[in-house]
Amino acid sequence: MSRAVAAGADALAIFTAATDAFTKHNIGMTIAESLSAARPVLDEAAGLGWWRRAYVSTAFGCPYTGRVEPAAAIEVGLRLAALGAEEICFGDTIGVAVPDQVAELTARALEAGLPRERIAFHFHDTRGTALANVAAGLRAGIRTFDASTGGTGGCPYAPGAAGNLATEDLVYFLDASGWSHGLRLAGILEAAEFISGVLGRPLGSKVGQAGGWDPATGAASPRP
Repeated sequence: MSRAVAAGADALAIFTAATDAFTKHNIGMTIAESLSAARPVLDEAAGLGWWRRAYVSTAFGCPYTGRVEPAAAIEVGLRLAALGAEEICFGDTIGVAVPDQVAELTARALEAGLPRERIAFHFHDTRGTALANVAAGLRAGIRTFDASTGGTGGCPYAPGAAGNLATEDLVYFLDASGWSHGLRLAGILEAAEFISGVLGRPLGSKVGQAGGWDPATGAASPRP
């Protein structure tokens, strides 16, 4: 927090998880310990007028304990909200969620009193369900989703986890579905190509490989 203040930040995100097993591997604490550690950080950020987000990792499944029930993830989310987190982001850290589970978690979070506008999702595309999960979230009224240009990312404590949902795949999907979002696919693809070159690895995203598509002409939009 001190380094963030010195750097001129005006927002922060803190991380815990829905299982003690993952939290211990990821940040060396139990859930309860992580919440105790988060309290003074969130308090200071609130005092500075910063925007505050909190992540509940392994909200659908844990690599060490298996399936996670929605109630467990929601309980942690509510405790984070009570500590002053303005947005609660439920993470599918190992990419096991399917759309029905996203709909169920959202509905139960709303029933538990977490406002729709304070819910976000973070999907990994490990098993190819990330975009389908976004669609389920949109149907449930959620409007905030994490994505990573080029589909980069992962977690060393989530064995087998692939990258995050690629921003270019998400933007193409939103464009084709008629959603307004403020991003330009060509620019995202240019950034993805840059990241691919820096990392020395090919793009794993579908739109990164194929480019966009012009429905007026039927032609594929070339990659940068």
